[in-house]
Amino acid sequence: MEWQPNRKSRIPIYKQISQYLEQRITNGEYPSGTILPSERLLSKELDVNRSTIVAAYEELRASGIVESLRGKGTIVSRDIWGASRKRIPNWEKLIETGSFLPNTAMMRSIRKETFGLDLIDLASGELSPDLSASSYFQSIMSNETFTYHVGYDHPQGNLKLRETIALHLKESRNISATPSSILITSGAQQALYLIVQCLLQPGDAVAIEDPSYCYSLPLFRSAGLRTFLLPVDDSGINPDDIVELHKQHRIKMVFLNPNFQNPNGSYLSVERRKRVLEISSDLGIPIIEDDPYSLTAFDNTQATTLKSLDENGTVLYVSSLSKIVASGLRIGWIFGPQTVIERLADAKQQIDFGHSIIPEWLATKFLSSEDFPAHLHKLRNSLAINKDKMTFSLYDQLEDQVEFLAPEGGIHIWCRIKENVNEQQLVKEAIRQGIVYVPGSVFGTQKGYVRFTFGRVMDDQIHEAVSRFSTALRNVKKST
Repeated sequence: MEWQPNRKSRIPIYKQISQYLEQRITNGEYPSGTILPSERLLSKELDVNRSTIVAAYEELRASGIVESLRGKGTIVSRDIWGASRKRIPNWEKLIETGSFLPNTAMMRSIRKETFGLDLIDLASGELSPDLSASSYFQSIMSNETFTYHVGYDHPQGNLKLRETIALHLKESRNISATPSSILITSGAQQALYLIVQCLLQPGDAVAIEDPSYCYSLPLFRSAGLRTFLLPVDDSGINPDDIVELHKQHRIKMVFLNPNFQNPNGSYLSVERRKRVLEISSDLGIPIIEDDPYSLTAFDNTQATTLKSLDENGTVLYVSSLSKIVASGLRIGWIFGPQTVIERLADAKQQIDFGHSIIPEWLATKFLSSEDFPAHLHKLRNSLAINKDKMTFSLYDQLEDQVEFLAPEGGIHIWCRIKENVNEQQLVKEAIRQGIVYVPGSVFGTQKGYVRFTFGRVMDDQIHEAVSRFSTALRNVKKST
């Protein structure tokens, strides 16, 4: 919460809080019937004792502004200032019935529970500040002259950036691309959203990996798609499963993350890649390749992309700078047939009138500089060290309790807990111990898994993080 009570004011803090909430209610930010934050959550957000929130809510309750509702908590009065005699929009119903679905209840709960807490973060799928390229950006902004026009640019994104990305794809990923077949997006997630909204219809069947980051995204259900699962083992999916799903459900599109897959870290074998492409061209099924991690190979080799093997134009390639440069830069892209790119660009233009020129300029300067390969080299080495520290800590503290695949790239380790434990209890106990991670159910149907991200955590905290998780696991086992 941005607002905080003024602790130097003569007005008691509970009164400041009640006045602030009353103002938001008056402004319509909290309409009639809205459930207000719980006493526990609000006390954490404002860093005050729970009794202070109780007093603030009691003051509002005495004024008739809020009321208590069994099973729901404190809500804005349903007859506030005679509201029951007016036509007030039913915001709660509109929220519940909107076509774009919210994140999973588990992820929303984790966000709320961890807000403002000093936790070791093994949940966020991003780089730690010391691994991002922020220092390079500061140098660019200090030493380079910004000459771009600050206005609406080409619907597909700035031409200079698209030219730079086309060169980057050729040199770093062995993909031959032209600027006219590239669309700049606000990260890879917007790219997936545009593909789903523009190229598919409600009722269409698509295949996604299990487990998979895609499984956690509500955008498929929001679009009314039917999703079918492709089990992932240590070598990726079994391509023949695509054939079986197509026979049963007429699959329209397949979404794959073949390089150091999120969450299980697997690398789709070359044999399977070739078979996937063969099936794709035989059946006419587009493959959406989501490739955030191919440049993070710990042995500094160039990971093979599906797109680099694609001879028939069946792969739509999606990537970004989020996992290798900085997530806040919000630079992603789609490469594919020009007609498809133009269709997606038209939709993006309707949504946001095109990408912001400032991050495009920064990305262009950085990608075309000698600093970029130096940054990648440092990033790979640092991620490899973090991975080694985490695998060592897991073997050292949890060897007989978990099993996992040590990835050769990426930023995640996928662990199976050998004994059955209550997932929600384990998450809550881990937070109590000062660590946050993502439980496996968020990513698929497999039970008893957790995803630890070693890209966000500082390297000197990894051993302590695993130790705290070990304590949480032990405590939950004792209580069951």
